[in-house]
Amino acid sequence: MLTFLHGADFHLDSPFRALPPDQAAERRQEQRQLLTRLADAARQSQADLIFLSGDLFDGQRARPETLQTLCQVLEELEAEVFLAPGNHDPYSAGSPYGKLTWPAHVHIFTTPTPQRVELPRLGAVVYGSAFTSPYRMDGPLAGFRARDEGLAVFGCFHGDLSSPHSRYGPVNPEQIAASGLDYLALGHSHAASGLRRAGKTCYAWPGCPEGRGFDETGDKGIYLGKWDQGQVSLEFLPLARRRYLTPDLDITGRDPYEALQSLMSQANPQDILRISLVGERDEDNEPDLTRLTALASTYFYSASLQDRTTLSRSLWARAEEDTLTGLFLRTMRQRLEAAPEKDKPRLERAVRFGLAALEGREEPK
Repeated sequence: MLTFLHGADFHLDSPFRALPPDQAAERRQEQRQLLTRLADAARQSQADLIFLSGDLFDGQRARPETLQTLCQVLEELEAEVFLAPGNHDPYSAGSPYGKLTWPAHVHIFTTPTPQRVELPRLGAVVYGSAFTSPYRMDGPLAGFRARDEGLAVFGCFHGDLSSPHSRYGPVNPEQIAASGLDYLALGHSHAASGLRRAGKTCYAWPGCPEGRGFDETGDKGIYLGKWDQGQVSLEFLPLARRRYLTPDLDITGRDPYEALQSLMSQANPQDILRISLVGERDEDNEPDLTRLTALASTYFYSASLQDRTTLSRSLWARAEEDTLTGLFLRTMRQRLEAAPEKDKPRLERAVRFGLAALEGREEPK
């Protein structure tokens, strides 16, 4: 059995332009700590292989402190490490990949054509390729097939499944199925894909290990994988220090300040939130966003709020109209009056949904 870690899209040294300068600098430092957490996961799992499938850096240059941390972490690892430069950090002689002297157990793919690295000690072989410019119209797996040689066969590539016309190394299930690989470690998508299969080949994108904005929400991390006689399994390992979250906070019939306090009591203060106030409110009870934002900002690393509430209205205001809406409301009111108490909440909800549909409004929460 072989154990491996699969990560991608670290985007080290991201600018974090949406944050104040001091927080942006702190977030870049926290990104470097991802490398330490990756190394801890490798030691705890006793990983034989580590795949880093592109966009390790956010650009073609890296800060000295980032390179220092990376070199120190990789030097101490016992696993065989494979890096496939992506569209953000393409390989060149002047890139960090080309400038540094890497330990013998760190293997960097340097050409668009797939390269092969055999690991006799592990009974495995790894194929991979590199972006050598920010764009790659040809598919990294086009025409590729691994040799049939009785070894565990892995691939480490940066590629995009979204479109055959992608500028970022298009791949497709047919190419994956024809590859002859046992497991294909891919990078580029920032959302974890879960374990997929094309033919006999298993493949996945782990997503980015730390979100950088509200387009990268929720838990982020890497995959811990097991290979056993050609069978592959994956386990998601959360790695992010902070999560970007976009919760809805329903304040219907509630004091907004108390509702926010309740949310805070159940949340992680390390996270970055964009909170949407939703539900119905009285006309004279508009939420005080300044006060609410101040409260949230004392608890979370960063927080903002937006008001998406609607004014409350009597469910029965149109019941006497000579319209389809009036007929619906009168019928439902009769059913409510005759219904047992336990059924009334369900019927009241049905009235709200039905009225929203008849009036062409968004369904209530």
